[in-house]
Amino acid sequence: MPKDSLHKLGLRHLQIEDYEAVKNISAKAYSGLSEPWTKEELNSLINCFSEGQICIEDNGKPVAVALSIMITFSLFGKQHTYNQITANGTFKSHDPEGDYLYGIEVFVDPDYRGMRLGRRLYDARKDLAVNLNLKGILLGGRIPGYTDHAQDISAHEYILKVQNRELIDNVLTFQLSNDFHVLNLLNKYWPEDRPSKGHAVLLEWLNIYYQQKTRLIGGTKSIARVSVVQWQMRRFISFDDFMQQVEFFVDTVSDYKSDIVLFPELFNAPLIHLYEDRSPSEAMIMLAEHTEKMHLAMIDMALSYNINIVTGSVPAINDDGHLINVAYLCRRDGTWDSQEKLHITPDEDTHWGFVGGTTLKVFDTDVGKIGVLICYDVEFPELARLQAEKGMKILLVPFWTDTQNGYLRVRRCAQARAIENECYVAISGSVGNIPKVETMGIQYSQAAIFTPSDFSFPHDAIAAEATPGVETTLITDLDLDLIKELRAKGSVRNMESRRTDLYNLQWISTDV
Repeated sequence: MPKDSLHKLGLRHLQIEDYEAVKNISAKAYSGLSEPWTKEELNSLINCFSEGQICIEDNGKPVAVALSIMITFSLFGKQHTYNQITANGTFKSHDPEGDYLYGIEVFVDPDYRGMRLGRRLYDARKDLAVNLNLKGILLGGRIPGYTDHAQDISAHEYILKVQNRELIDNVLTFQLSNDFHVLNLLNKYWPEDRPSKGHAVLLEWLNIYYQQKTRLIGGTKSIARVSVVQWQMRRFISFDDFMQQVEFFVDTVSDYKSDIVLFPELFNAPLIHLYEDRSPSEAMIMLAEHTEKMHLAMIDMALSYNINIVTGSVPAINDDGHLINVAYLCRRDGTWDSQEKLHITPDEDTHWGFVGGTTLKVFDTDVGKIGVLICYDVEFPELARLQAEKGMKILLVPFWTDTQNGYLRVRRCAQARAIENECYVAISGSVGNIPKVETMGIQYSQAAIFTPSDFSFPHDAIAAEATPGVETTLITDLDLDLIKELRAKGSVRNMESRRTDLYNLQWISTDV
């Protein structure tokens, strides 16, 4: 660099457009030690945790880089490897609900050494940990100076001497001067690090501003009490009569302090008997006229009874004038969202004229991230996988099936989704029938809540199930921390083990 060049330094988040600069800095900083970062690795980090990828630029070009993820420390403990922390370079180990920032990498262009850019990056990480209210920062620190002493003393003795300032290690001494303290030696942390003999030092910086999260005043709960309604089809004399029955169940499960309640697919269909003189498609369109009133009433119920309500599904008219099948999430804070049914069965098309939606969502709630797939949609594994990749831990499936074999399709697929995506899946259907109403027919349901299949869960991977054919509710506590632990330490780890080097899944319409 010319001595008379003018610097213009700035701190910002990395973008994928910075890749070539990051690659060059990485190659220069670790020449002969490791391969430079790949574009896929950098893109994965930016996609999963953009806030943690920081650089210092000089006249717009990155010259120093810090890469980080969030982890739940208890899942890894004080003995782990670099590959475990990074999930073998996939960074699927990033946990948006984690309690520590974990420093993956810091490197500075050798031409800029002596300008204290490393200290600026560490300060930026500290600010990030404070802003995210994390307990602190962890990192596996290299000890490259150990190569000159490995014949005489152990790695543990070397660390003590550096701590006591009897020896200087360019990396460890710098980290200790930045208020990090040693937790322990990490053996075989990064075997490629020959100067450190594969060892590293687990270092911690404590956030003195950290405030213990409490569930008494909000925040995401680790135990979700989920209720499922198995709904009896019956003739209601009016919309108000129907809503009275809805409120009965909301009131009942809220008395048991439920966090969320799920109703079945098309659970307002009993009102269709009011239009017996119309064709099935006309009757369903007229039924859709009740949807907005029902939706608003259930938002009020969610507030009044302090419970998140998934309204099953109901017919509605979209902006294009088409009939859709949609489920509403009415949160207990007064906000709401919706999920349309994407796949329409042949009968729904023929008899009622439904069209499929185009958007797949994952919802934030005070019991974590949830997804909704309406009946037929759960039979398409791609949808739940896309939701799981966005952090979904509970999948809610309102369904409507007339026969046992139709029900078993939904049930078996829901169980598969729970295992494949390491999440809970609740299904809710209707029972009974409405005589003399075309297309209503009979109903078959056995509501249930399924779990992944591993030692921490029920041996049959069923948290609860109802008696078939009767109106009832299920109320079950689901431990969301078990999902987090399973994804990190399960006997098998379906989410982590996917061969994304061979295949991948991409949403090509509206973003999930």
